[in-house]
Amino acid sequence: MEWATLAATGLGALVGVGSTLLADRMRWRRDLAERNRQERKAIYVTCLTKYRQAYEDMYAASARPPEGTGRDASVREAFRASGCDEVRESALICAPRELSDLLEAVYATLRELLEVLAAGDPPLDSPEFQEHRLRHGRAVWAARAAMRRDLDLDLGTDRRV
Repeated sequence: MEWATLAATGLGALVGVGSTLLADRMRWRRDLAERNRQERKAIYVTCLTKYRQAYEDMYAASARPPEGTGRDASVREAFRASGCDEVRESALICAPRELSDLLEAVYATLRELLEVLAAGDPPLDSPEFQEHRLRHGRAVWAARAAMRRDLDLDLGTDRRV
């Protein structure tokens, strides 16, 4: 009888320790996944924010180049100063393949706008320029949708059910 009690106690201790270790491992994996998701979210937000700031700065530089510099130089400097290239690299490293392709499409349309704004042709109030701007906007919206999917964000539903 003494051996049975001792064996049952030992088995109970093993089950208790094992379940505690398993629960800790599951919590660690869940926390790691959440931390990675938050890091990707921060990079995505920074990327889109930098892209938006680059567009705004390039547009302003094109509309009113600073005294003593030409339109081309001021627009290109606005793009370089935006930090787009640096944040693009960070995003491409951590983003899934589908999202990387979409971010590259956004960057390509931003570079297209860079060339248009630097040249000053077509004029900013022309339908041709608006088409360039809309192409960039569509690329940004596609990237945002993919980012939401990657981050598993469904902003159209109430999760408190």
